[in-house]
Amino acid sequence: MISLNEVFLCLIGLSAGGIIAAGVFAFLVMIGIFPRIISATKTSNHIILFETCIILGGITGNVMDLYKFPIGYGGNLVLGIYGLSVGVFIGCLVMSLAETLKALPIFCRRINLGVGLQYIILSIGIGKLLGSLVFFAERFGK
Repeated sequence: MISLNEVFLCLIGLSAGGIIAAGVFAFLVMIGIFPRIISATKTSNHIILFETCIILGGITGNVMDLYKFPIGYGGNLVLGIYGLSVGVFIGCLVMSLAETLKALPIFCRRINLGVGLQYIILSIGIGKLLGSLVFFAERFGK
């Protein structure tokens, strides 16, 4: 039998999780990551689809965090697609944050860099990619 105390704790936990999730999504909206992605892909006529995918992604992430679902056939393919998607999203998030904070122009002025910022950003991204590939290649080989 479920006690009233357990029901109360469940409601508090779900409410707190909803507030945190709302705060995270509000942060992502405030730094402008979603409008930047929408404008970069020139798909502003599908705004309802973007909103639906964002909501479903948040719900799916929470469910996957709470419950453990076995990945049957094609597990490595699913993990690869998931990893690529998360990597692209994190890259967009970092660049949006950097642009919002105006960190890159200040960095360029400090090191007297007139040309070549795109190559520095590309080098950082390639370095992160290669580091991740080496890390995961060693773990999958064992």
